[in-house]
Amino acid sequence: MSDDSRQVSVSRVIPSEPGPIFDFLASPEGHVAMDGSGTVQDTRSGQPQRLELGTKFGMKMKMGMPYSISSTVVEFEEDRLIAWSHLGRHRWRYELEPTDGGTRVTETFDWSTAVVPKAIELMGYPDKHPPSMEKTLERLEELATSGWAPGAGD
Repeated sequence: MSDDSRQVSVSRVIPSEPGPIFDFLASPEGHVAMDGSGTVQDTRSGQPQRLELGTKFGMKMKMGMPYSISSTVVEFEEDRLIAWSHLGRHRWRYELEPTDGGTRVTETFDWSTAVVPKAIELMGYPDKHPPSMEKTLERLEELATSGWAPGAGD
């Protein structure tokens, strides 16, 4: 069980059924396309096309300097929930809820599961992440409603 005091969330209603939205969330390529933080640069070679519970995947990142990160899907319910974590064990979670006008998508940065949650707080990530999360959900809406799909190319 997570500690709600160590989570920040942003929500947006996207005028789409959950399926097309979830396709981006369950695709490493989709993560690159929807990233609003500017840190997700590309997928690493040999990535699965579709994520599911227990899937390991890697991304090329850049925050000041380039680096690679490997994550594991730790929560999964098709078209409803996906979350992943990496070595630091904090989680990025997306929850989808059908609602009037489309699907409410909630992105949560959850550091209650982190190895050293206090370090995350001292680095200021709980305050820094929400603006990027809002940009990610805005980008996710653009992609999910445009007809473009992960794996379809440009």
